[in-house]
Parts: sequence; C-alpha cells; structure tokens
Amino acid sequence: MDNRPIGFFDSGLGGLTTIPYLAQYLPEEKIVYFGDTARTPYGSKAVSTIRQFSMQIADFLKSKNVKMIVIACNTVTSTCLQLLKQKYPDIPVVGIIDPAAKKIAEVCTGENHIGIIGTKATISNMAYETAVRNYKTGLNISSTACPIFVPLIEEGIVSDDIMTLSIKHYLDSFITENSIDTLVLGCTHYPLIRKEIEKLYPNLNIIDPSKEIIERIYRVLSDNDMLAKDSSFENTFYASDLSDNFLNMINTIFEGSNFRVAFKSFDIK
Repeated sequence: MDNRPIGFFDSGLGGLTTIPYLAQYLPEEKIVYFGDTARTPYGSKAVSTIRQFSMQIADFLKSKNVKMIVIACNTVTSTCLQLLKQKYPDIPVVGIIDPAAKKIAEVCTGENHIGIIGTKATISNMAYETAVRNYKTGLNISSTACPIFVPLIEEGIVSDDIMTLSIKHYLDSFITENSIDTLVLGCTHYPLIRKEIEKLYPNLNIIDPSKEIIERIYRVLSDNDMLAKDSSFENTFYASDLSDNFLNMINTIFEGSNFRVAFKSFDIK
C-alpha cells in the first residue's frame, strides 16, 4: 500500500481528460496535477523546449512526493518519456502512447484503416506507428497533425462553428482519402471535442488514449504494491495560468468533492 498521490502533467487542461477514468476505475487514488496553461501549446515548439519544460514540471511533481509520474500528454510522451525515465529511476514514469498502441493492436486487423490525429510533434516523430509495431505489424496506419485544435480547446472553443469548420478542414479529406474507419485521439485535449467529431463522422470507431492509460497505471501500481487505500490526501491541481476554462473543467470533474487549486509558475522562455 502507498497512499502518496500520483503526479499527472500536461501542456494544459487536456490531461484532465484522464482524471474521470482514474476516478471511475481507481477511486482510492489521489492526484497532484500540473497543467502548463501559460506555455501551451507544446506541439509546435522545438523538442529541446518541450524537454526543458517537462523536466521543470517533473522536478516540481517529485518535490510533492508523488509515487508515480503520469505523462498525460502525447507530445511530451513522444519526445521526453525515455529522458524522464532515466532521470527518475526511483519513480515509475508512465506515458500515454504505449497503452493506446496496445489497444490499437488488440482491436484492429489488417482490414482496418487507422487514423492518428495529434500535434505536430507527436505526428512528425511517428510515435504511434512505432509503438503499434511493437505489438502488431501489417496494420494500415495514416496520420495527420491538427495544430489548431489545442489552442481552440484551451480557449473554450469546443462546440461552435469555428471548431466544426476546423475539424472538417483537417479531417474531411484525411478520412476520405485514407478510408479511415478507426480514429485515435492522439492528444489528450481531443476527447473534449469527441462529440463534435462523432457528429460529423458517426461511423468511426474512436480510440481514446486518456482511457487506455488507466489500465497501465493500475498494473504498475499493483505490481509494485503501491495501490492506495483510505488516503486522506486532497486532490490538488496546479496550473501556470489559472484560466477560467481550467477552473471550470476541474469543477465539472470534481463537482461535490474536495480538491485544491493552486498557481505555480516557471520561467516562460
């Protein structure tokens, strides 16, 4: 048993999409979350910058005595996972891409046409394609970057004409030209527009990595006898900019429960 909190982080509010699944499947666990809302989006930044920011955040989470670090961000996972594992050998570090890749391999065959959507950083380094091949070869995978989605979502532009036009701009030809039947939401912000995507493309099978990572968290905690029980820790959410959208989303997720919100800044470079 280990009642220390789990540390989650993301470039902004997108990583919060993992938290309802954690509460559903691992209700005893408590968290410290950091959203780098002042420096989002990460997806179009240089890899060196993403790594610098991620190391700052991981150091901060470690200072909060977390028992695990969960990278609730596809961009950071695709660019920094191994680096963070090497820096913190005494803390389990879990990324979001491999659990989703395992799910893709389990549910898809060579007859499927799989589409990966994500940030420029995630798509350019073919993180999902590489991870999926570790589980199964011969799958039809296409990918495309959707860089405008994260800034719009961070601004709360989710269910209006601007978002609809943006989704169609990126996905209409991508889905048609590649005969996509399975779509992977390769950014933790994207579940926040899942309903809009489903309205436009109702026949797609959608895979949400924000859900798939929970099984991996459970397995690591269970294998290391680190599952919590009756923890008195208060769920705590930090952000480098306490935007209204960030606060509203936390209130929605934890309505009726106790939690704490705090500001934490880093050098903005």
